[in-house]
Amino acid sequence: MNINVTKSFLPPLEDYVEYLTGIWDRVHLTNAGPLVVELEKQLREYLGVKHLFFVNNGTIALQIAIKALELKGEVLTTPFSYVATTSSLVWEGCTPVFVDIDPETLCIDPTLLEAAITPRTVAIMATHVYGNPCDVEAIEAIAKRHNLRVIYDAAHAFGVTYKDNSVLNYGDISTLSFHATKLFHTVEGGAIVTDNDELAHKISYMRNFGHNGPEAFWGVGVNGKSSEFHAAMGLCVLPRVDELIRRRKEISERYDRLLADTPLARPRIHEHTRYNYSYYPTLLPSEEVLLQVRDALNARDITPRRYFYPSLNTLDYTNKQPAPVSESASVRALCLPLYYDLTDEQVDRVCAVIHESLAQLHQ
Repeated sequence: MNINVTKSFLPPLEDYVEYLTGIWDRVHLTNAGPLVVELEKQLREYLGVKHLFFVNNGTIALQIAIKALELKGEVLTTPFSYVATTSSLVWEGCTPVFVDIDPETLCIDPTLLEAAITPRTVAIMATHVYGNPCDVEAIEAIAKRHNLRVIYDAAHAFGVTYKDNSVLNYGDISTLSFHATKLFHTVEGGAIVTDNDELAHKISYMRNFGHNGPEAFWGVGVNGKSSEFHAAMGLCVLPRVDELIRRRKEISERYDRLLADTPLARPRIHEHTRYNYSYYPTLLPSEEVLLQVRDALNARDITPRRYFYPSLNTLDYTNKQPAPVSESASVRALCLPLYYDLTDEQVDRVCAVIHESLAQLHQ
């Protein structure tokens, strides 16, 4: 049986069918249906945020965030993230300016931000990498000094808190991904979070073509809506998130014990964080070692993922500014399988193959 890097959690089918029955009765499939409204309410309560807008994916969430803040110019961002962090900026006509990452947390290094600021800098877009919070206080101080807006790509940070406050409450806007591979998912989906009432007003129209009632338009918008079917999945998954995190923590701690005597390093989780165990990232000593370990795992039907690779500053449509720490991490980072119903025996199997592969390197 293949062990993938992740596996989507599916709730009991009868729970989902119960929601489907209601959808069939109402024949209200999209356009702010009652399940979408209920999911947004429950998410606001669970996450402890003021305004949350459920949208059809995490990338459109980033694009709407950029539009809502009216960003035009240079945006300081991380080269160590999923491609959507950079591509959304380019797609919306902004220029990504890459700031290297902290070698321990793998999040954007705030000590390098001010040196990258120019008269054209308008914002900072940082990623809570693997759900590990950025240094939000340092970033906030820099943004205030230089009158910059802040967007956090919080795709991995569902349920994460910093100093007992949702990490989503930092910055002007945070965005989430609810893709099927995420800790909390709606099959496809995402969300935009802000505590700013004015921004919330803009976002509410922007995600629905700019509609202000059925025959009027507030301004330019896009189709960022999601459906009742996606909301139904979210309503089934959300009550189980705490249990999902509990089990993922158990698995992560088992990996920690079994791999303690190997050269695999782990990112340092920011202090004062309640983590969500969304991934199990490791850093191998070199790309050569990574490739050998990956190939050994693949040969045993185990599929880890090079997450994130490549470093985004190397993409053809960027300015290719150097980011040596990110470039090094991107060729050494490997996420091991982690999902709710991964068994202890499967974890042991993954670790045994890693031990065997590393031993062969020293022969």
